[in-house]
Amino acid sequence: MPVTSCRSFWLGSVALAVTLATPAAFADYLWLERGAGQPAKAYLSNFQPSERLALSTLIQVEALLGEGKRVPLAASGDGFPIAQSVAGDLRVSAKQTEPGKLTLYEAKEGRSETKARNDLELVPTTANGNTFKLYWKGGVVSASQVNVYTSRQWNRTIKPAADGSVTLDTPFPGQYVLEVVAQVNGAVTVQGQKFDTVVHVATLSFNVPG
Repeated sequence: MPVTSCRSFWLGSVALAVTLATPAAFADYLWLERGAGQPAKAYLSNFQPSERLALSTLIQVEALLGEGKRVPLAASGDGFPIAQSVAGDLRVSAKQTEPGKLTLYEAKEGRSETKARNDLELVPTTANGNTFKLYWKGGVVSASQVNVYTSRQWNRTIKPAADGSVTLDTPFPGQYVLEVVAQVNGAVTVQGQKFDTVVHVATLSFNVPG
């Protein structure tokens, strides 16, 4: 997908290229769930099972597999099932267009890998650990906040430490989803259509067994 930058979208300086934003309350985000013996699935929702809707608003939904291979995904039921078995962390990306606004969703399931592959990604400092750093195009940045949602409706907002890291307690078993939102400074043109507002929404989900 060709993207033409206006102003600072591709600036080398992370501080100038992106502004980490506060997510709107109850806004939808893309997140992944992968259970034992069950196919992985991507959902667009605010983590409420009854609200896994609006799949038709997403375009270019793809799973990122090994060696950089991208596989298109089709909606089925309340989400986007992923038939392929993936070792390690699983990533899915999608786009959503509105008049003047482009949202880029980047979802990851798992916390075993300590290297970022998405443009905006929360990465554990140690494999399967509870301390994370936020990467933007390969460089560490400090999130203004990280929103945490859980399957038990225990939700939190975490502020970063002085070094930019965030540490999450996992006091009970269940599904955890961490969310970060960043707004890019400057407009972009995608396939001939100009967007004055460009937002990245990154999630990291994992399951804590009982």
